[in-house]
Amino acid sequence: MVQSLSRRGLAAASLLAAFAGYVDGFGFVYLGGYFVSFMSGNTTRGSVDLSTFSWTGAAIALSFIVSFVAGAMAGTAIPGGRVRGETRVLVMILAFVCLAAVAAGLDWRWATGAVLAFAMGAMNTVFARGGQVSFGVTYMTGALVKLAQGLVRSARGERHTGWGRHLLMWASIAGGAVLGAAMLNGIGSAALWVAAGVLAVLLAVPGLRSWLHV
Repeated sequence: MVQSLSRRGLAAASLLAAFAGYVDGFGFVYLGGYFVSFMSGNTTRGSVDLSTFSWTGAAIALSFIVSFVAGAMAGTAIPGGRVRGETRVLVMILAFVCLAAVAAGLDWRWATGAVLAFAMGAMNTVFARGGQVSFGVTYMTGALVKLAQGLVRSARGERHTGWGRHLLMWASIAGGAVLGAAMLNGIGSAALWVAAGVLAVLLAVPGLRSWLHV
């Protein structure tokens, strides 16, 4: 849960949420209205396509959902050891974002989307504890509900409701999405290399791995 994170853990979570928002903002524009991290949106999009017998559109949405699930499975299956599991997951995500950047450079749009969906599925397992995901960093519906609940409790005079943390997570993914879409419009598919570079820098920061271990 976001409320249980230390301040350093919250900082790491917000950075990863911004990264996920960047990738999803890029993907949404690049793929013409499909998501690489918001599978509720793809479910709705695919279902609407089915209702209009748009088989290609439905197949694209379903393939991204399958890729996302596969990524979450891969992230869950990665063991810990001398290198902590969350770091291994992030290294895998970096590799897949680089692969997606290559595919985008070749304008292989479906392949780019599928690879990014896999990476974002894995991203949601970074904050897993005891084999269970504490919270996801690529979707904010639950965070917005908790934000609303926290605001009500705060208005009633309760303290430490945690609404500010949920607002920060939402703002992080929203800001990242704005930047991802803007970078795509500005420099094209090279925007994915920027994302890969940022994640590589974050992994190189000595303290980040300890921030993630919360």
